Amino acid sequence: MKYSHLGIPTTESFEGEIDIPHLQLTVSDHLNNPYGIQWMRFWPDAPYPELVKTVPHAAFEVDDLVAELKGKNVLIAPNSPSDGLLVAFIEVNGAPVELMQYVNTAKISR
Repeated sequence: MKYSHLGIPTTESFEGEIDIPHLQLTVSDHLNNPYGIQWMRFWPDAPYPELVKTVPHAAFEVDDLVAELKGKNVLIAPNSPSDGLLVAFIEVNGAPVELMQYVNTAKISR
């Protein structure tokens, strides 16, 4: 497991916004700042748990997302925010944690 970034929910607009319509979410690129912060704004009808929409999360890259989810409290099932990336959210001691796996884009369905 490798640390990736810190995701911070916000209701405000921010520089460098990236809309992800199929996930009803707007994000910033965590690689565009030296601190690895990703701002996240959820659209009004985004179907996510309040915990994910309101509490910052740490994100980690994993080699096998499915294996990492076994026995965990999954808040958001695996999905693909962008080509080549599969993510899911789990709950750890009352906080959201994002797990990310870089994958072959031919295997991803949205």
